[in-house]
Amino acid sequence: MAHDRLPNFGAGPSALPESVLVEAAQGLLNFNGTGIGITEISHRSKEFNAFIKETAQLIREQLDVPPTHEILFMQGGGTTQFSAVVLNLLARHRLLHPDLPEKDRVLDYVLSGTWSKASYAEATRLAPGCTVRIAADSRAHSADGQSFDGLPPHAAYAFSSPHPALIYYCENETVSGTQFSGSADPRDPHAFPFHLLPDEPLLPLVADYSSSFMSRPIPRLADHAVVFAGAQKNLGPAGTSIVIVRRDCIVDVDAALRFGGYPVPVSLAYAPYAKQDSMPNTPSVFAVYVAGLVLKRNKALGGVRHYEEVNRRKKERVYEALWEGQRRGVFSPKVREGQGSWMNVTFGVNGEGAENRFLEGAEKRGLKGLKGHRCVPSYLSWLC
Repeated sequence: MAHDRLPNFGAGPSALPESVLVEAAQGLLNFNGTGIGITEISHRSKEFNAFIKETAQLIREQLDVPPTHEILFMQGGGTTQFSAVVLNLLARHRLLHPDLPEKDRVLDYVLSGTWSKASYAEATRLAPGCTVRIAADSRAHSADGQSFDGLPPHAAYAFSSPHPALIYYCENETVSGTQFSGSADPRDPHAFPFHLLPDEPLLPLVADYSSSFMSRPIPRLADHAVVFAGAQKNLGPAGTSIVIVRRDCIVDVDAALRFGGYPVPVSLAYAPYAKQDSMPNTPSVFAVYVAGLVLKRNKALGGVRHYEEVNRRKKERVYEALWEGQRRGVFSPKVREGQGSWMNVTFGVNGEGAENRFLEGAEKRGLKGLKGHRCVPSYLSWLC
């Protein structure tokens, strides 16, 4: 590591491998031997076209994405997808069920933290007349009835049936520090309850993987309609989102207008991206480039199985220290044991003035980015 670089625990934009940064810096001057920098080269050039296709293929290989799904690179972060999933999947639902009254178009949301709550709020804005409902809310099972300090128990889930327009969950909550386990086993109380979903083909299951993407395998990926992730957490700089979309969810949003709803901005519709190799307009070229470099490095190291084991070891060591600190009265974990994130560990520091001393001590030791999200008074250790 270069002597002037320090450990960065920031949740996003988060740290990138130094070897990738060095290669990316070289690419700013000369991309793949073209003599033109990556931020200058045409996105229509054969060199960049080959690179973006290779990057999509690296995701497909490492996550075992089936051929039923397309991999898109869209502009904007994960928050943009809060809107896109609603607009595209409602259009799909209108085409499948044209005679259904709007109030019977149901969107289910699992609330497990700040970002799923924000996505739910966006759906209520964009789907007036439809039924946007909470299928489970972890706050109802917290000690104070208000905090996102864990996951909903399986008995609390109530999914809509038949034919929901959308079922939404956030796999890892950056702010609150909760995360579903990487299991699909119904006996695992901290796994997402796939076994409780409606028994229907081609379910409109949507997952926000922004803050855990590529950190471990995605359970039952093939059963998802959409999996999306902002790149800036684990994969590259901010500016692009990876969207894995099942092909039946890539629809003509304009054709659905005659059955209700509102026009979908072309920048949010999945079909133009799928038809034009993610380039209906100029993509976030540099963000895609760095993500591709990270994915090449990931593959060389062993892919998501490698990172799953590395991340397991890291989170075990951090949580061991955290629980020991709780026993000594030093730390206050923000999430119930066994339901905390592998990616972002949230905790408080006990005692008057202790939080400032903790941050000052961390800074003196060269540890950056430990302060938590501005919305939550906590500290956050980003592990991936």
